[in-house]
Amino acid sequence: MKTLFKKSIYILPVAMLLFACGGKETKKTPIVETTIEEATASKTKMLAIEKPQLTFGFIKLTDMAPLAIAKEKGFFEEEGLFVSVEAQSNWKNVLDRVIDGQLDGSHMLAGQPIAAGAGFGRQAKLVTAFSMDLNGNAITVSNDVWSKMKPNVPKDKDGKPVHPITANALKPVITQYKNSGKAFKMGMVFPVSTHNYEIRYWLAAAGIHPGMYTKENVQGQIDAEVLLSVTPPPQMPATLEAGTIFGYCVGEPWNQQAVFKGIGVPVVTNYDIWKNNPEKVFVMTQKFVDENPNTAIAVTKALIRAGKWLDQPENRTEAVKILSMSQYVGAPEAVLANSMTGTFEFEKGDKRDMPDFNVFYKYNATYPFYSDGIWFLTQMRRWGQIPDAKSAAWYANTIKEIYRPDIWKKAAALLVEEGNIPAKDIPTTDGYKPATADFIDGTKFDAKDPLGYINSFSIGNKDKK
Repeated sequence: MKTLFKKSIYILPVAMLLFACGGKETKKTPIVETTIEEATASKTKMLAIEKPQLTFGFIKLTDMAPLAIAKEKGFFEEEGLFVSVEAQSNWKNVLDRVIDGQLDGSHMLAGQPIAAGAGFGRQAKLVTAFSMDLNGNAITVSNDVWSKMKPNVPKDKDGKPVHPITANALKPVITQYKNSGKAFKMGMVFPVSTHNYEIRYWLAAAGIHPGMYTKENVQGQIDAEVLLSVTPPPQMPATLEAGTIFGYCVGEPWNQQAVFKGIGVPVVTNYDIWKNNPEKVFVMTQKFVDENPNTAIAVTKALIRAGKWLDQPENRTEAVKILSMSQYVGAPEAVLANSMTGTFEFEKGDKRDMPDFNVFYKYNATYPFYSDGIWFLTQMRRWGQIPDAKSAAWYANTIKEIYRPDIWKKAAALLVEEGNIPAKDIPTTDGYKPATADFIDGTKFDAKDPLGYINSFSIGNKDKK
């Protein structure tokens, strides 16, 4: 796909020219303007880019869309960035390649940079200045499990299941499997994924124990009534079809793929588990950001613009076409459109309006709120991935090392100056969203009281305040 800027002539700062020729530039050059000869030129205030050639990673999921759009619509190029975007095999590979410097940045699970800084799994100093999206996940079960759940689900006047469907409908099915000597197995994409915490939240809200982690046992299956295990997202439908797992929590298009193939039924979306919850983030190492501050701001600018473009409804059909390309998600357009164009299909033929299933810009979706990160930390502690009790101050201090709204604000201020976003789209915030009870069980989350939140649950660790 062509960008708008193929024939543009950039007058680049000296720092960039030196880099291109192999020279070293030690000074951080201030913002400079660029001249573009084309009539369609943007008003971009180009920064003195320290590293123009970049390689970013992603997993084949719909929510990698800001990366694809920033590249295909010329937003990266307009910032003086020449970006390769490469699919990765699994989330561990994504994490390792960013830490090792093989990737300059990547689409990541929100929990990955947090776990890396909080003591679970591989440790590294990673930062995020950009939240890629809200919502976008669902929990799907096999046709057999759904047939057993369905009688437990309330119906509306037309005989259709009433949503959201809680895990109360699954509870007797799990008992039935247990009585027949079968462990009930479900999949999620990674131990520190939103999906792991969402499926655990959904199960525990119905009194179903999803298992605990300890220092010695990192499988997360201690005392579990449902055995959760890791399956890479694109393999979810095939693993379900093979009967290895009986359900899973994953992002799109892999829930709609189960409907499309007739092998499973999505029963609840993460919009219903936690309304407008944060999902993926874009991650770089702290070292990269420290050495390339202007590059980090420019990348963030391009991604914010991509998010804004994606949330214009008239662009979603084009976005589906782009994402269907083999170098991006590579799923059929019909499957991608099921969720990307404002609808979501549960049982085959039961397609419902869900305009906010995928959110890329609205509701300050791109801003890296400390409160979002603290929620992940509370879940890591709740389920034992953080094995020892922490103070409330620890939660606040830890997330401020990882979430970098200062970078986002610099990028957004430039976009306002250029006329690319309105000033009203920059939130007035201390980094914390207001307390909310928009969860499937109505439990209130106040990020400024993480210990009170952890202690409010009947299942999971408890900490002294």
